[in-house]
Amino acid sequence: MSEDVRSGPALIGPNAILQMLPVLDRLGGPERRGQILARAGIFDLPDGTRMIPETQAAQLHRTLRQEEPILAPALAGEAGRATADYILAHRIPRPAQLLLRVLPAGPSAALLSRAIARHAWTFVGSGRFRVVDPMTFEIADNPLVAGERSEGCLCHWHAAVFARLYHVLVAADATCTETSCGAHSPGHPCRFELERSGSTPNLIDIKPHPRAAQ
Repeated sequence: MSEDVRSGPALIGPNAILQMLPVLDRLGGPERRGQILARAGIFDLPDGTRMIPETQAAQLHRTLRQEEPILAPALAGEAGRATADYILAHRIPRPAQLLLRVLPAGPSAALLSRAIARHAWTFVGSGRFRVVDPMTFEIADNPLVAGERSEGCLCHWHAAVFARLYHVLVAADATCTETSCGAHSPGHPCRFELERSGSTPNLIDIKPHPRAAQ
């Protein structure tokens, strides 16, 4: 959730699963996709019309990291970019996108960060999202890495979503790096830092899944 308190079951947008499907198909076709989904305990795919239990998305992301430890960061990044592309195509009005693109990067980032915070509940589930500044975000209790321990950062999907949105709407040389992760130690927030790098992010293009609604 965002800094606003939301009640009810812990839900997350279906893109956390749906945009992973084309990535899994590219990895090893329908058979490999089916294997990973089955090991994640997902037998009924979201229809894209409603939010889904965050536990399903978390289990898929966790299973991908277990099954493909080397490729998982790149695969999650592809799915994150596809999620951002879906948001751009279906969730951010064209006039708002035009305004963000014509503004200087500073004011544009300030407006975009506020919009992201307002809709954070759709991509952080029961986690708590905080805008540190327009180029720095934190997610406390990120459900996609709940209970995991890692020396490296694991939230490549979230980082890719932020990177793509800022790349398109704020500055073409915007990149996003997760500088600390909730998997590092209990109670540790995931921290994402955006910056102007002077180069275009090296993210693979992938068509968003048409059934996604969030």
